[in-house]
Amino acid sequence: METASLTGIHCAATAEWRIRPLGERLLVIESRAAPSAGLSRRLGALAAYLGERQARGELPGVSDIVPALASIGVHYRPWQVAGRAGHPTPYAALGTRLMALLDEEGAAALRPSRLIELPVCYGGDFGPDLAAAAAACGLSEAELVALHGAEVTVLMLGFAPGHPYLGHYDERLALPRRRVPRTRVAAGSLGLANRQSVVYPQALPGGWSLIGRTPWRLFDPCAKQACRLRAGDRIRCVPIDAEAFAALQEAQP
Repeated sequence: METASLTGIHCAATAEWRIRPLGERLLVIESRAAPSAGLSRRLGALAAYLGERQARGELPGVSDIVPALASIGVHYRPWQVAGRAGHPTPYAALGTRLMALLDEEGAAALRPSRLIELPVCYGGDFGPDLAAAAAACGLSEAELVALHGAEVTVLMLGFAPGHPYLGHYDERLALPRRRVPRTRVAAGSLGLANRQSVVYPQALPGGWSLIGRTPWRLFDPCAKQACRLRAGDRIRCVPIDAEAFAALQEAQP
């Protein structure tokens, strides 16, 4: 069981978690552990657990819960958070409630993460940097694709809505970013750098080497779940050909 504590409106550290304010409308739950795939899965599970409690009305005033590499941001509306005896400020009241949830057995248990097979068409127009990236890594294109098919974790979503960071890959994929970024990268493109991959959910600028593209739409603001992937998911990239890419892209709602 994990525990946490808060003194007045200041944070106090515990063995694993600490809570601190970031401005007037955000609390940050921080882990003292170094960022890792295991920590990302734990934070994803904890964020989902807090989201369930929020949906049940147990966290009034909370507007969003956002897991990151080593922390979870809890956005809230101070005027909707009622003060309590001994905790007169919204920050202190919400921080105390969050620490009580962190102390519950359900928050400490790591829930099973989803395994998602992401279809990817590698090389050619879909991955124009594949050959150069493979050469820079001392690999053939086939060897790079095989290494990129290893199971990794969604470390976090960031940079843009629905934009996942995947890692960490084999040390042989420790490719630096491009010296000259592109001003426009096609939606669905997979970039490789520093033993990680990103998937561009929309057409965006980017400086990662492009090795492939997925036909999946990763962000849809009109969908019930706007982001198709979430922090803590396990991901395995599965190679497909151009024909399968076109069929999967056409089949999306």
